[in-house]
Amino acid sequence: MRSILAVTRKELRQIRRDRRTLLIMAFVPALFLLVFGYALNFDVRHVALAVEDRDASPESRSLVSAFVNSGYFDFVAAVHSGEAAERLLDRNDARAVLVIPEGFGRTVTTGGTAPVQVIVNGDNANTATAVIGYATSILQTASAGLPGAASVQRLPVTMEPRVWYNPELRSPLFLVPGLIAYLTMLMSVTSTALSIVREKESGTIEQIRMAPVRTFPFILGKTLPYFVISLLSAALVFLASQALFGLPMRGNWLTLTGMLSIYLLGALATGLLVSTIAETQQVAFQIALLVSLLPTLMLSGFIFPIASMPAFLQGVTHVVPARYFLIGLRGIVLKGTGAFQLLPEFGALATYAIVVLGLASLRLARERA
Repeated sequence: MRSILAVTRKELRQIRRDRRTLLIMAFVPALFLLVFGYALNFDVRHVALAVEDRDASPESRSLVSAFVNSGYFDFVAAVHSGEAAERLLDRNDARAVLVIPEGFGRTVTTGGTAPVQVIVNGDNANTATAVIGYATSILQTASAGLPGAASVQRLPVTMEPRVWYNPELRSPLFLVPGLIAYLTMLMSVTSTALSIVREKESGTIEQIRMAPVRTFPFILGKTLPYFVISLLSAALVFLASQALFGLPMRGNWLTLTGMLSIYLLGALATGLLVSTIAETQQVAFQIALLVSLLPTLMLSGFIFPIASMPAFLQGVTHVVPARYFLIGLRGIVLKGTGAFQLLPEFGALATYAIVVLGLASLRLARERA
């Protein structure tokens, strides 16, 4: 019994000295509960809806109101051409476009049947399926209340769904880009984090501190090999995704390489920052998993739509680099989106990489001093 108490006291003293591990054990479960509780939501809400109303009649406006008042759709823009609608879908400013044809009001009031087109962005297969279901239900309810519905045996409005970028709604075309973002982030963060912490544990970091090497060249020297390896690994994963899952490539390879490179720089910088916080490989690995696995999986739009999250979590997603990388990756491979249209995503990823790399440099310089 005494030996058990002695070992217990010794272990408690050790845990008390390692405050980082204690904080991880105490607060990470609560953090996971908070994020999972709010982010784990398969309901699709606040779908960005653009409307191309070619009729501009009271009946067409009533139909648009039925969509907006349903609670599932948010009106974001009125468009007057197919090109304008395509631009909105390409930039993800709209997830669906409602197209009401000319003569819609006259047709439904005289007992005819008017087709209404709903164009859906199919880069997220789960969201697209839900949007089609919502639109079908809303059109059935709204058409039953139109003036011409009482005089005919059939509903006066029919829906013609059009799914762009992923017409067959294949899940791999939605999941594989997210997996690429997730695996790339996880691999890059853990590799650089463990690299420097390993030197701390072995004592070689002290020799580096005494060497005539400035902080920035030291960081570049540590990052460059992992950058090349991560880039080659990501390219291998992408090519395997094309061969095994039929992932298309409709955009420019140079644009894809540029976005992937900036994303990797941010991920490697995150690993460097983690290495300045942790003193052991165990703690470094735990922190690396926490800052890479949780945000990339839960808060990037990989699985759960960001628009359906609470407002405060939507704000948090703006500092998650995988959010911007996923928009760019899906845009390039599924839509053929060009670099100019992805400038906001390039800018966000570059800003993240510069800020995190700067923080890591400052902390490493302080440690060396």
